Amino acid sequence: MTINIILFLVGLLMLYYGAEWLVRGSSSLAGSLGMQPIVIGLTVVAFGTSAPELVVSLVSSMKGKSMIAVGNIIGSNICNIALVLGMTALFQPIKCHPSVFKRDIPIMLGITFYLLIVSGNSFISRLEGASLVAAIIVYIYYNYRVATRTSCDKTAAMPCDVTEIRPVGNRYKQIALILAGIAGVVIGAEVLIDSAVKIMTVFGVSDKFIGLTIVAFGTSLPELATSVIAALKKEMDISLGNLVGSNVFNILAVLGAAALVNPITIPGGFIASGLFIDYMVMTAVSAIPLFMIRKTYTVSRLDGVVLLSTYGGYLAYLIMKS
Repeated sequence: MTINIILFLVGLLMLYYGAEWLVRGSSSLAGSLGMQPIVIGLTVVAFGTSAPELVVSLVSSMKGKSMIAVGNIIGSNICNIALVLGMTALFQPIKCHPSVFKRDIPIMLGITFYLLIVSGNSFISRLEGASLVAAIIVYIYYNYRVATRTSCDKTAAMPCDVTEIRPVGNRYKQIALILAGIAGVVIGAEVLIDSAVKIMTVFGVSDKFIGLTIVAFGTSLPELATSVIAALKKEMDISLGNLVGSNVFNILAVLGAAALVNPITIPGGFIASGLFIDYMVMTAVSAIPLFMIRKTYTVSRLDGVVLLSTYGGYLAYLIMKS
């Protein structure tokens, strides 16, 4: 038991630093090759920061742990808004651009409803996975067109600037950092899942509970750490818009890729397994910021308390149901 806990913590650290190295190395390499910052932000940085969720879901899918893969996406999306945004707002109120209210959150909610359509029959096929991947390509292109027509805005749903990323020197160091990052994320995901399953097996809880809680928190750790540090420095580089973009990536790119690799079957059924309730919680949590920012486009400290209380209540529900 103690060894598994240590391995789980090691897996978390490998995921965190692996994602950071991957983003730094690939962004520096892309920049040195003459790629525009906006393109780097919309592709390299966006995929790099979603690497923990992507690899964990892929590994879970290949191991036949489909409930961990799906639970990781739903749990991570709930965690990003309720926990990460809530804790960040508690440190420093978050001002967001009107486009987040008018465009980005509605897009996220539309994609969330599409997830209900593709998973309502308790099975996500390769074709449905392909439709999700195709949608993320369209989403990236749409954001690129929007970003090129307007000035770079840090409140946008996807990162358009990479000036905050500390550059890496020569080409060899960049490639070495990329390889180290990939190794860290892949091995970290493997260690995290294996140790989490062994730990939770001792307590007799389900794969769904593991995915919705401990794995989801672990894969959201980079966003949480970055957001809190930014709040303490009063440099709100990670905004509501970026978290919304992360949630969109989780559904379209991460779950889509997992279904492409191995079609996802929801054991017990979408409703009977209780996953439908978790889905509705994700939808409700995703919609809450609409009401918070509709007048002042600001997530206040009080809003942060509400979000954190919501996350605490959801965790209490999961524990009682486990």
